[in-house]
Amino acid sequence: MKHARLLALLLPTLPLICSAAPSQAAFFDSLTKGLGIFDTQTSALDDSTIANGLKEALSTGTTKAVTSVSQPNGYFKNQAIKILLPEKIRTAADLLGKFGFQKEVDDFVLSMNRAAEKAAPKATEHFVSALKEMTFDDARKILQGGNTSATDYFKQKTGDKVFASFKPVIAESMKDVGVAQRYGKMTESISSIPFAGSLGAVDLDNYITKKAVDGLFTMLGEEEKKIRTDPMARGTELLRKVFGR
Repeated sequence: MKHARLLALLLPTLPLICSAAPSQAAFFDSLTKGLGIFDTQTSALDDSTIANGLKEALSTGTTKAVTSVSQPNGYFKNQAIKILLPEKIRTAADLLGKFGFQKEVDDFVLSMNRAAEKAAPKATEHFVSALKEMTFDDARKILQGGNTSATDYFKQKTGDKVFASFKPVIAESMKDVGVAQRYGKMTESISSIPFAGSLGAVDLDNYITKKAVDGLFTMLGEEEKKIRTDPMARGTELLRKVFGR
């Protein structure tokens, strides 16, 4: 009866499955086999196993994502998420570099990334809460989604909360690593260049917080893709059972 209900839920998605990208199609093929819908030789997985498998996958992915970005150079050395200069001051910063003040610019960029790295661990508590609240309906939608549907779920459930908890930590971290002081040095340097104008005002708290949160979800998406598409990333029997062929 349980599998009949799941079959009824999945049948409307079969045309989409057939036209999906190879990796996604393989994922859906794995799901239907795991549910015992098309392969009677395969042991069927019940709702609880599927939901627990997804929760374990998300727990694994979020732990790795938070760990990767919170270590030294987690943002700064990762070109996919490195926090760059705010767009409105890039032209002035380029001018600073040409006039011998590149070190001031580089120090400022490094300080922004250091602030983000210090804030990253705060996301863990919100991810744990989202996992506890996940229903089987949530799990089904994630399974029927794309390679980053779980990450999208976390964005919806935790994005605003992560931003709110990051911001005060970012502000404190900015003090610790001297973001404002380094921005001040850039401002002083630009004022020493004739006709260069000024850097202007930038809301660094909001800018760095937004970039830090975006970077974290980018890395979470990468971890999710690995679990869905790379058998080597499925480190436990439960993950192999739910996501394996």
